[in-house]
Amino acid sequence: MVQDPRLWNVESNRLGWAAYLGVLSAEGVPAYAAPGRAADLAGLPPAWIGTGELDGFRDEDISFASRLLAAGVPTELHVYPGAVHGFDLFAPDAAISVRFRRDRDEAFDRFLAERVPAGTPSS
Repeated sequence: MVQDPRLWNVESNRLGWAAYLGVLSAEGVPAYAAPGRAADLAGLPPAWIGTGELDGFRDEDISFASRLLAAGVPTELHVYPGAVHGFDLFAPDAAISVRFRRDRDEAFDRFLAERVPAGTPSS
């Protein structure tokens, strides 16, 4: 897999986790914040996972999707060819980015429709 460290690297990842978790240590990270660390994924809500073929997290994303499926969690996995991490932000008007957003939004619409009982008034 080709990765460009100018896009995302170990330091970017460390800063990202620090911004997300604050002062929590690696041992104190709750499964809710990093569900991939949980031993049992059963009972989690449906998941949509979209990743780029060249994303540094691609293999981790695929592994997590596999674990979700094995746990019986409804899961959709999309791997976008030639795409890097954050491709939809770098090139928001590119056809692949438009498809990514459409796929994601359609999945969320389906997931939400399955969770809202019939006859429930919308807000």
